[in-house]
Amino acid sequence: MTYASHEEQAERDMRAAAAHLGRRRFLTVTGAAAALAFATNLPGSAEAASATLDARRIADHPFTLGVASGDPRPDSVVLWTRLAPRPYETGGGLPRKQVQVRWEVAYDEEFRRIARRGTTIAYPEFNHTVHVEPTGLRADRVYYFRFRTGTWISEVGRTRTAPAAGARISDLRLGVVSCQAYHDGYFTAHRHLANEDLDVVFHLGDYLYEYAVNAVGGARNYTDRTLPAVFNRETTTLEDYRLRYALYKTDPDLRAAHAAHPFVVTWDDHETENNYAGDIPENDVPPEEFLIRRAAAYRAYWENQPLRAPQRPNGPDMRLYRRLQYGRLAQFDILDTRQYRSNQAYGDGWKVPGPESQDPSRTLTGAAQERWLIDGWRQSKALWNVVPQQVTFAERRSTSSADYKLSMDSWDGYPASRQRVLAGAESAGVDNLVVLTGDVHVHYALDVKRDFAKPDSRTVGVEFVTTSIASGKDGAEKPADWDRYMKANAHLKFYNGQRGYVAVTLDGKQARADYKTVPYVTKPGAPIATVASFVTEAGNPGLNPA
Repeated sequence: MTYASHEEQAERDMRAAAAHLGRRRFLTVTGAAAALAFATNLPGSAEAASATLDARRIADHPFTLGVASGDPRPDSVVLWTRLAPRPYETGGGLPRKQVQVRWEVAYDEEFRRIARRGTTIAYPEFNHTVHVEPTGLRADRVYYFRFRTGTWISEVGRTRTAPAAGARISDLRLGVVSCQAYHDGYFTAHRHLANEDLDVVFHLGDYLYEYAVNAVGGARNYTDRTLPAVFNRETTTLEDYRLRYALYKTDPDLRAAHAAHPFVVTWDDHETENNYAGDIPENDVPPEEFLIRRAAAYRAYWENQPLRAPQRPNGPDMRLYRRLQYGRLAQFDILDTRQYRSNQAYGDGWKVPGPESQDPSRTLTGAAQERWLIDGWRQSKALWNVVPQQVTFAERRSTSSADYKLSMDSWDGYPASRQRVLAGAESAGVDNLVVLTGDVHVHYALDVKRDFAKPDSRTVGVEFVTTSIASGKDGAEKPADWDRYMKANAHLKFYNGQRGYVAVTLDGKQARADYKTVPYVTKPGAPIATVASFVTEAGNPGLNPA
């Protein structure tokens, strides 16, 4: 049996189980969920590959997708790579065999002083991806890492551990990025991000897009290469998603950003399918069928991101929400607003709010994640409580008129959920709430109000929304709806529609957001500029120009 047919047979079996069992049994642990867990295709299972490949026989450079690190802790950080000598082929050009990989963590870029080293296995069942979690590292310091297999050595990555629990640190520098549609343009902003002096980068979703990428790379309009036809279709199967990650991770600018900084990632919708909600797809597909696609997408996501073992998915389920501490300065509660949400009200899109969207039973986070978030705030000892998440949190009215519309896909479509979260923050005594957001392909700076219907309502936090890396193509400094949005939303302090990212600095006195943009992404080499900066004072929430 070939490499491809192992994967394809597993998905065919699951689709057959879904059709036979129906949604009710399919969604139970004792039903097809067991099959969905890919249990017949995991290391240690009866069907798993057991033979080991002599890495000296790998003829071409296997580290074509670079290296990455993520989820820093005081004594540990995840290290990632994938072996793929021919990344645009199923299996990456390797046989269905295990490969031994050595890893090294050093204090210096020349690897003269080794801090930790070890050996791990790149399993074919995980598409020869590698996740290493070295422990015993020193808190709040820079390390360098690399991988070896056979005669090949990867590029060097730079990472940084988190400060010790309870440490009083002077400042923390974050990058905030989102939405990188390959077919919409070059990842130039990532190249500039790689050159920033940052402690950590938060990627807030839409790391890849499920849409087809044609032979010239869409808006990139390649003249020096032709992309394989395998990319010119929507991703629906495990192999589709795996190959799409390979396409993205061969981008040199994205590789540079991953090699320069540890990433903390969370997904939005396009890593699976546009605007899905829980087990409900965008299109007219039975939920049991969609969950097979979701299982494939979630597995490929974990395989290709620097995520820890607890985040490894179990079929269509993956615990992505998690908490990171940076001493006494900041607590980060990373949310998942896709997997557990109620279906979008009124059929999605921009709609006039009403009883359906305002139903108090509706949730964006699910009850368990909501409790986890609020309980975490109650136990927090951090000065800044930061919530990296996906969709716009503050209200965005389409017009100043009484028949204004709101986005049913954002928190505006789930106002009861938002109010429960804000009430939880208030009851927990959270004084310095910062929400980090992606999704909308524009820069926003917003005050978070206790009651958005009353402009003079108390400001209880701030929201920094980053624009896209490439999605939306070149964009415009002032989109066509700029005047209308600014007039309709008094708490909206800044709005820019170009591509870029946000650099955030937290210290003991204030949080500062520097909004960075590039003038174009449909051709390479654009310069970066800081187009606006805002601060909010500790203990006195509300945005002011820096």
